[in-house]
Amino acid sequence: MSENAAETTDWLTIPDLAEVLGETPGRVRRLLDERYLVGSRRSGVFAVPAIFVVDGRPLPSLRGTVIALQDAGFSDDEAIDWMLAEEDSLGRAPIAALRDGHKSEVRRIARTLA
Repeated sequence: MSENAAETTDWLTIPDLAEVLGETPGRVRRLLDERYLVGSRRSGVFAVPAIFVVDGRPLPSLRGTVIALQDAGFSDDEAIDWMLAEEDSLGRAPIAALRDGHKSEVRRIARTLA
């Protein structure tokens, strides 16, 4: 389930993100600290799913969704896994719904997970 999605997702390290976003590594860390992006240590390296970046910027609806998941008690790893996994009530992965502009529906479901 989520392991498969996480395994097939492209991941960006901090230097990769700095290049894709056109920012310094320090600014990338600030985006992570402020929850505009979320990442985790996978295969020994801290990285962020590439799907969380759209047109050279963090997906705008990601931050509020990450905060809603944290409020529901999710760790960063759990939040990432949930967003990448198929969600039955959405009929697709939450990140796909976010990228299609359905943030209210995704956040509503995230709030019910507490």
